Amino acid sequence: MGSAALALAGAIALPATAQAANVLTNPGFESGTLSPWSCTGNLGSVVSSPVHGGSKSLAGAVSSSDNARCSQTVSVQPNTAYTLSGWVRGSYVYLGVDGGASTWTSSTSAYSPLSVSFTTGASQTSATIYVHGWYAQGTYYADDISLDGPGGGGGGSDTQAPSAPSGLTSTGKTSSSVSLSWNASTDNIGVTAYDIYRGSTQVLSVAGTSATVSGLSPSTGYTFSVKARDAAGNVSASSSPVSVTTNAGSGGTTFKQAAPYLYEGWGDPPNVSTVMSSTGVKWFTMAFMLDGGGCNPMWDSTRPLTGGVDQTVINQVRSAGGDIVPSFGGWQGSKLGANCSSAGALAGALQKVVDAYSLKAIDMDIENTDEFENEAVQARILTALKTVKAANPGLKTIVTFGTSTTGPTYYGNRLIEQAKSLGADIDVFTIMPFDFGGGSDMYGNTVNATEGLKAKLKSTFGWDDATAYAHIGISGMNGLSDQQENTTPAIWTQIRDWANSHHIARLAYWAVNRDRPCPGGGVVSNCSGISQSTWQFTSITAGFTG
Repeated sequence: MGSAALALAGAIALPATAQAANVLTNPGFESGTLSPWSCTGNLGSVVSSPVHGGSKSLAGAVSSSDNARCSQTVSVQPNTAYTLSGWVRGSYVYLGVDGGASTWTSSTSAYSPLSVSFTTGASQTSATIYVHGWYAQGTYYADDISLDGPGGGGGGSDTQAPSAPSGLTSTGKTSSSVSLSWNASTDNIGVTAYDIYRGSTQVLSVAGTSATVSGLSPSTGYTFSVKARDAAGNVSASSSPVSVTTNAGSGGTTFKQAAPYLYEGWGDPPNVSTVMSSTGVKWFTMAFMLDGGGCNPMWDSTRPLTGGVDQTVINQVRSAGGDIVPSFGGWQGSKLGANCSSAGALAGALQKVVDAYSLKAIDMDIENTDEFENEAVQARILTALKTVKAANPGLKTIVTFGTSTTGPTYYGNRLIEQAKSLGADIDVFTIMPFDFGGGSDMYGNTVNATEGLKAKLKSTFGWDDATAYAHIGISGMNGLSDQQENTTPAIWTQIRDWANSHHIARLAYWAVNRDRPCPGGGVVSNCSGISQSTWQFTSITAGFTG
């Protein structure tokens, strides 16, 4: 049949002379390099997001003429059954072995497993494993690829497994990672790798006797164990397990809020009691608190701070067991941040609103050239928030601002840097991932923008992943945006599910006033412009738990 001939598994049984093990090198790309993988067209790279396990994964930048095929050749034993498996993400991703079996997935926005079995030929001693995308279908991702079976070595001439690693212990932990170390195993030929397991799932493979497992959840218990592996693929018995509970998320926030925008001055304001009873939503972001003149807070600059329709609505929300967070600012109007003469005067205006409604949180929606693109006004707002927070223990502070598809713009980065330098202790940095300029992939663009924000928060504040996510909010726009981008209920559900799985702090959208169907209606104030159920986006948002 020849050395390249392969057949489906089941023709023969696995030999009893060697234990099954992952015989691939760098299977999860945790080395930070591609080696020994090779990729056509130099289109492969190692990235830190999105990952399935550990902290790295493979990205294949497919082009119109190259499917970004990445492969690795390994030694195998003849006439032996193997199982190839891995986790992939993207459109039309393939996993297989040269000259034999392969499998693929059509399209997935999250990591999905692929697995295929094969049996080596009668004289076969090597196999080339590959993963690739499909032409012009966009970048694919792959992680934790495994070829389970005995390694090469002359038909199993080395059948002695290493000794089990001993002394496994945790040497450190954060809210999202655990560092481990252990004593080296011994082997008649030599140990080549150690496989780290979280429960029964292999999450890392390293050459040395220490590793850090990342991507974990705060305040969660995990059990880890380690196995040693030699060049022939012989794998040791498991080490004794060690159980570790990650730290609580640091940074001072456990704030979680599903709070779509509600505007009493626009868009046929709905009956808030009806919305709450129909959807289960509890929080609303009330728009907009502006300057009524002389640094004096008023709803929309025209409606009284208390005693008007806004207070009536707030009373109804609270009577139904909910609460509100006022939003200061927005795109237009006379804004307190720009008009109050100093940070102290602005803090005084904010304090009036806090006192009027005994608030638990306030949101500064920082937009346009008068606030967002004015660094002095940014600093004034952040300093005022710091002052008010110090005067009201337990008050949560939120800043909301626009973004690019890849994360904060120059002024967004500047806002975050000023928050750090001023010690503003902002609880939630909320981005508005829409009006990108006609981008069609609203789920992908939202995730990418949020991951960009996470990276900026980590680099600025020194936070780990879990802490950064716990300081992030997403505020979308339901249906058609101002630039005709379409966020459908299905896409908003995807975004909510992603937000829940990454434990961010806040989910909002603009606006409940528009949460009504009007397919073909365009971008208007009292409906979404698309086909949907009434209050469908609010119902989806109510499912955000963080």
